[in-house]
Amino acid sequence: MNLHSKATEADTDAFGPPLFSDPSSRALSRVGVIDVGSNSVRMVVFDGAARSPAYFYNEKIMCALGAGLAETGRLNPEGRARAMSAVHRFKAVAEGLGLPPLSTVATAAVRDASDGQDFYDQVADETGLKVRVINGDEEARLSAQGVLLGWPGSYGLVCDIGGASMELAEIADGEVGKRLTSPLGPLKLRDIKGGKKGRQTHIKQVISEMRDAMGPQRNRLFLVGGSWRAIAKIDMVRRGYPLRVLHEYRMTSKSVSATAKFIAAHSLDELRAISGISAARMSLVPYAAEVLKRLVRTFRPHDIAVSSYGIREGLLYEQMPQKLRDRDPLIEACYFTEAKDARMPGFGSRLYQFVRPLFARCPAERRRIVRAACLLHDVSWRAHPDYRAEVCFDAATRANLGGLTHQERIYLGLALLHRYRNKRDGTSLDRLIELLSEEDRQQAEILGKAMRFGAMMWTHDMVAPGSLKWAPRRRHLELRLTADSLPLYGEVAEARLSSLANALGAGLSVVVPKP
Repeated sequence: MNLHSKATEADTDAFGPPLFSDPSSRALSRVGVIDVGSNSVRMVVFDGAARSPAYFYNEKIMCALGAGLAETGRLNPEGRARAMSAVHRFKAVAEGLGLPPLSTVATAAVRDASDGQDFYDQVADETGLKVRVINGDEEARLSAQGVLLGWPGSYGLVCDIGGASMELAEIADGEVGKRLTSPLGPLKLRDIKGGKKGRQTHIKQVISEMRDAMGPQRNRLFLVGGSWRAIAKIDMVRRGYPLRVLHEYRMTSKSVSATAKFIAAHSLDELRAISGISAARMSLVPYAAEVLKRLVRTFRPHDIAVSSYGIREGLLYEQMPQKLRDRDPLIEACYFTEAKDARMPGFGSRLYQFVRPLFARCPAERRRIVRAACLLHDVSWRAHPDYRAEVCFDAATRANLGGLTHQERIYLGLALLHRYRNKRDGTSLDRLIELLSEEDRQQAEILGKAMRFGAMMWTHDMVAPGSLKWAPRRRHLELRLTADSLPLYGEVAEARLSSLANALGAGLSVVVPKP
């Protein structure tokens, strides 16, 4: 159990105060975006902590605006009527919610169609909304910024697939680099002449040209777009993967190849039945799978991550001041949740300082999860006591949080489970917990039991509830109580401290203040 590996940085208070109450951040606390895509029209309203917003409202209507565009050069008439109806609905919803002016963007279908300007004018005349028709380069940039909202400081290649186009963008050191657009959207691919052979020849040629222009891209491949997410859902089903959270879901080149074969071997109805994907989306999945298989074979990424964040999140990121972009989205979201739901907002940071000696030599990546757990340790107090531990676990593993791998989600959930429950026997969480190493399971239990004990040591005015001293080589845990915390150290607190020491496999001593 590596609770004493070397630290990567000093940790006085690496996260700083929350920024969600700052005026420049409050202005982003509820932002509405309409995205008029080639396949769907969606409205998203972001709310909460601006750096890691919750989806206050999220509705999508499949319109197929770009269907037949390659043949006719015009927007699909039926899709256009549906898109206009969707925009009218979303405008009315936004007015009902009292939102500030909506940001409205349109992508490949509107920019490529000969009647795209006419559609733009119709939206403006009928709704008053000004549509920002973005070119392929800008679409790639915004999608990449959406990825940066969820993964600050990430690096690799972002691939965004829509109905009528596919974009690539390079990201490194928090910046968007080279970017390209292509006509590899599924709506266009199904109109390619020559059947499957002609389509695959076309896909291979276009992606080879994109590789030549982008250069080597062997880092992570980030997948953005509904068709990629649909493929990831099918991959989860094929693998029997237990955590059905698409954001940060990882695939390998081998799994992409296996899933492409799985899709080709089953009918669309069979795939819909096992995945729950809509008929409109599923009709495009086989074409997208052909593109993904060739994309991975050509660029040979180190690993593949699915992103639920894209253009809409990129628009929000674009409005952020740099000081907000630089913050950790996970910690900002946890600060916000604590302020909104905890019984004693602010105690989470005190609790983190209290338990930190147990994790002082852990890597910074792990300490941020420890910090997140402490901020969230009390936000589920309203849940029924018999189910509170499981509610905590579910909330952590399934929450809409950026900056978390699936393993980190489960670690966080398991720690919060042990915050309220000494043992996890009798829960139905084994399949998820098995995604963690035995070492991580032990560390999560230790963190949970440390929070379980520390939560009993609330004192007035948030003064320090004493301190822990951990000597890993001697396997010894020491608690030093203050005069203020001494009355709080009763029988239950003593039992919880003993449980923590047992989880550490440590001896225990308690130092009380002198009279």
